[in-house]
Amino acid sequence: MFMDAPETLMYVAIGAFVLGWLVAKVSAALAGKIQARKRDPRDDRIRNLDAELRIAQTDAAKVRDDLARRAESLKETQQLVVNRDTVITSQKEMIDRLRADLKESVKKTRELRAELTHRAEENVRSEVKLREVETELSVVQASSEFIATGVLDYSVAPDGENEEEFPAAASKV
Repeated sequence: MFMDAPETLMYVAIGAFVLGWLVAKVSAALAGKIQARKRDPRDDRIRNLDAELRIAQTDAAKVRDDLARRAESLKETQQLVVNRDTVITSQKEMIDRLRADLKESVKKTRELRAELTHRAEENVRSEVKLREVETELSVVQASSEFIATGVLDYSVAPDGENEEEFPAAASKV
């Protein structure tokens, strides 16, 4: 009989195969729902921890990158601070040298001013003495000329007049 209807047998075999496949699918779906209801809470906890781990690793990678950038920025800033410190130190040294030079210059200027003042004072004194000497010399020359010309002859003047008008001159003669 099976041989008589090979075509029927083939349809029955295909039908049985499809029916088995459908039963397996339905039973797997039902078993999945039942197992989903009976799922172990530790599995959920593991999945949550795994997800949190991935998030934490991503955040840690971002923080490491940020830390590396900030460390590089810190190194650059420290280098700038060191450079500025050396510049400031050299400028302070230069300022100290300039102050010392300025003090020396002020001291020398004061000494020179004092010397110039002293010289100017001596110069004025010598000019005054020179004028006094010139005046005395001109008086002496005028006197000697008057005496030489006979205009001032004390011996010719009357004795009484000479003493009254010129008591100092009379006592000299």
